[in-house]
Amino acid sequence: MQKKGSPYGTHRVISPKGVLPQPADVVDNNMDEIYDNEVLIDVKTLNIDSASFTEIERRAEGDIEKIKETMLGIVAKAGKHKNPWTGSGGMLIGTVEKIGDNYVGDLKVGDKIATLVSLSLTPLRIDEILEVRPEIDQVDIKGKAILFQSGIYAKLPDDMPEGLALSALDVAGAPAQTAKLVKPGMKVMVIGGGGKSGLLCLYEAKKRAGVTGQVICAAGSQKSEDRARKLDLADDYFHMDATDAVGMYNKVMELTGGELCDIVINCVNIENTEMASILCTKDEGLVYFFSMATSFTKAALGAEGVGKDVDMIVGNGYTKGHAAITLQCLREHEGLRNLFAEMYA
Repeated sequence: MQKKGSPYGTHRVISPKGVLPQPADVVDNNMDEIYDNEVLIDVKTLNIDSASFTEIERRAEGDIEKIKETMLGIVAKAGKHKNPWTGSGGMLIGTVEKIGDNYVGDLKVGDKIATLVSLSLTPLRIDEILEVRPEIDQVDIKGKAILFQSGIYAKLPDDMPEGLALSALDVAGAPAQTAKLVKPGMKVMVIGGGGKSGLLCLYEAKKRAGVTGQVICAAGSQKSEDRARKLDLADDYFHMDATDAVGMYNKVMELTGGELCDIVINCVNIENTEMASILCTKDEGLVYFFSMATSFTKAALGAEGVGKDVDMIVGNGYTKGHAAITLQCLREHEGLRNLFAEMYA
């Protein structure tokens, strides 16, 4: 008889006791037996979140073997892939291998799924790392993972390759939140607009802001700017180091005729971009921090320090319907789909 599990997975927490799996330091990744409300997944690919992979790669000095060593070390110590420096994870794709007797849901053995909960809370066992693809933050492995009863997932669609769906679903929260926040006529800027989540956010922002709105792509490099420009996803484009808050502010003042933005969406994977986001937002506007490199302290105290009355949203990776909205972006925009297929599939 299978042991009874908590819907939130607290039965897997080893230390500290009493916390949920995400903030836990160590979780139980023993896959020999599953609890009555768990799903066992045969894992094919890990999509490490951008901030996390960037940091691992930096510390490994780009050496693939050191990247593997670091990842195996993280999982061996924590029972999950929670980056000790960024605190973030990513997500995975795999095949449903076994379902607990009391699991409630529409999954069946053999279903191919993408988990839409973070690897930072997912019990994971890596038996072997088969391939590391640093340019797209993806790692093919032999291994197993556990999805809890409360864990959200998407069945992989039939009309696109797995790698393509995975790359988009990894950042599904960002375009879906953008779709919810942006209203007709708004001025919207996406910082990191040439990256994966940024491109999807630009597409949704342009769709929602309409012809009376203004969408600005702030890219980190000429290459990123050109990528977004080629797809015609915004009204204005520029590239600049987003840690240069004053430079960003001056540029956005110029582009908006001194009005600044109603919404700034931050999708970058580096630190110290909080102030650029805040300064470029008009009073009573909104900043949406999707980046896992965001410091709550820097954002809150920084806004206070410059006398900015702005609302700030932390990028919850989940919003209702986010998987459907994000995959639909790729179906609607052929250029976006082709780019993602070329880069990530």
